Amino acid sequence: MTTTIASKPATEKRVRKPIDWGRVVTYALLIVFAIIYLGPLLMLLNTSLKTLPEFMKNATSPATSFHLKNFADAWNKANFPRYMTNTLLYTISATIIYVIAAVFVAFPIARNYVKGAKFLLTLFVIALFLPVALIPQFQLMLSLGLYNNPLGYVMLFLVNPIGIIILVAYMKTLPKDLDEAAVMDGCGYLRYVIKVVFPLSVPAIATVAVLHAIGIWNELILPTIYLTNKDYYPITRGMIVFQGVYGSNWPTLAAAVLIMTLPMLLIFLLLQRYIVSGLTSGAVKG
Repeated sequence: MTTTIASKPATEKRVRKPIDWGRVVTYALLIVFAIIYLGPLLMLLNTSLKTLPEFMKNATSPATSFHLKNFADAWNKANFPRYMTNTLLYTISATIIYVIAAVFVAFPIARNYVKGAKFLLTLFVIALFLPVALIPQFQLMLSLGLYNNPLGYVMLFLVNPIGIIILVAYMKTLPKDLDEAAVMDGCGYLRYVIKVVFPLSVPAIATVAVLHAIGIWNELILPTIYLTNKDYYPITRGMIVFQGVYGSNWPTLAAAVLIMTLPMLLIFLLLQRYIVSGLTSGAVKG
């Protein structure tokens, strides 16, 4: 007994979707940019895992020994923990003070609760394009007795116009009905800003905080000018000392640089969704 299997007509063919070359080109460009961006970081990681003889033999070859002792050597030598602690103190304290002050400055400008709010915002925009007045700033620090002083160094980072601009743009998207409801309920201005404006502005605040913290963490010129005591050095200034001591040991230097960048990298990864929404909300709705 034989059975026959009905076959589909030969004329019936599966319709293939056309290739979206625009998407293909977009992904290809993104991959290229990712390789360009991550290449130096991967090279740094590869160097930090080599021994010094292995690095001197072939600096670009993949690491085979995974010499993790470089990270321990970088942390335990050249006063590295002290520099990291100083940087954390400077970054955290300056960022917290700046963000709190920036919210209280940005909110009345965004709501036009002060005379000349648009003019004040224009001044902050203009300040973005002005160079830092290092000589007057240096003379002011000397006259106030804040030279070579951690408190004076922190005060240098309490002004940043880009943060005000981001906060103003975001706060303009907050409904004004909340202000009227708060007034009718008898809520004071200070309480309203703390209880309502701060929670609603979390994406913009996180954006400003991360950008400000990264700027403090990576700053090199200001600590070189204003801090001469090694006990006050941040990690960027301390890396110069570290490089002077271990300048020929490139794997240890690479490990030190990775340790230095790790905190800001983790913060950015944790808060990146807030950063995107904080930067785009004001631009779309403002």
